[in-house]
Amino acid sequence: MATSVAVGSTLTAYDRGILTAVNVGASSLSLVGSTFIVLCYLLFKELRKFSFKLVFYLALADMLCSFFSIIGDPSKSFFCYAQGYSSHFFCVASFLWTTTIAFTLHRTVVKHKTDVEDLEAMFHLYVWGTSLVMTVTRSFGNDHRHHFGTVCWTQTGRTGKAIHFITFYMPLWGAILYNGFTYMQVIRMLNNATRMAVGMSGQAFVSDTRDNMRALNRWGYYPLILIGSWAFGTINRIHDFLEPNHKIFWLSFLDIGTAALMGLFNSIAYGLNSSVRRAICERLDKLWPERLHRWLPNSFKYKSLSQESELAIFKTEDQS
Repeated sequence: MATSVAVGSTLTAYDRGILTAVNVGASSLSLVGSTFIVLCYLLFKELRKFSFKLVFYLALADMLCSFFSIIGDPSKSFFCYAQGYSSHFFCVASFLWTTTIAFTLHRTVVKHKTDVEDLEAMFHLYVWGTSLVMTVTRSFGNDHRHHFGTVCWTQTGRTGKAIHFITFYMPLWGAILYNGFTYMQVIRMLNNATRMAVGMSGQAFVSDTRDNMRALNRWGYYPLILIGSWAFGTINRIHDFLEPNHKIFWLSFLDIGTAALMGLFNSIAYGLNSSVRRAICERLDKLWPERLHRWLPNSFKYKSLSQESELAIFKTEDQS
């Protein structure tokens, strides 16, 4: 990852080889996971709703971030620059797309607005524009004469490291705080709606509300994806700034490994929801012989899948 640890002379060539392998292996898993979500969106017309379109953009950013993280090679300047600029750009775009999903959820559920689809152009301007500004700004503090470590575009001076932190980790933790606060508000509101439904409405409405709550309880953990992916990277950045000549191998290992897996985590959490599983299983039901169905796990038999979607609360098209 472009945002991974700067590996210096205190690590041996063997250590750097291990870190390179970890980066390529974890990034490859993220590339596969995010590409799978992108293909699902392109192949299954029933998934092409605004709610899943945001997930598609998130997966696309993760896919490109993972791809450019894999091709980087410090010994080749062109690929080094390609990895450095491109993976930084798409990694920033990735966590910014999660904020648009949180914003859409909040605006639909809490504020009861139905105009979120009209904001798509603003979302693109916000995500891609901010990513471009952060990437260009980071280049001002980079020393292009040196490339150290398992990945490219490492910072060698205190100014460059400070700019790196400002242009990546500050927006990242801002996105984490925003997502966490937004999901807390949405879950609190639906909790209140559930309690009111129990006392005032029929059992069918209560059941629907609880279905939404089950989905949103999972969404409440989604900020933890960013925290888990970048906590070690943040610690490593701070340590590297304070102790530039003392690299810690195990911290670098966790930094690179967890950061490179962000795309895989996002594809599972945001993309592999009940709508996607149902679309896949409907295709399998048509293609697979009936005698093979019994070998499928129960959770993958679309007839037994819950008809609610993790994104079902975005009923903007029906409301329009």
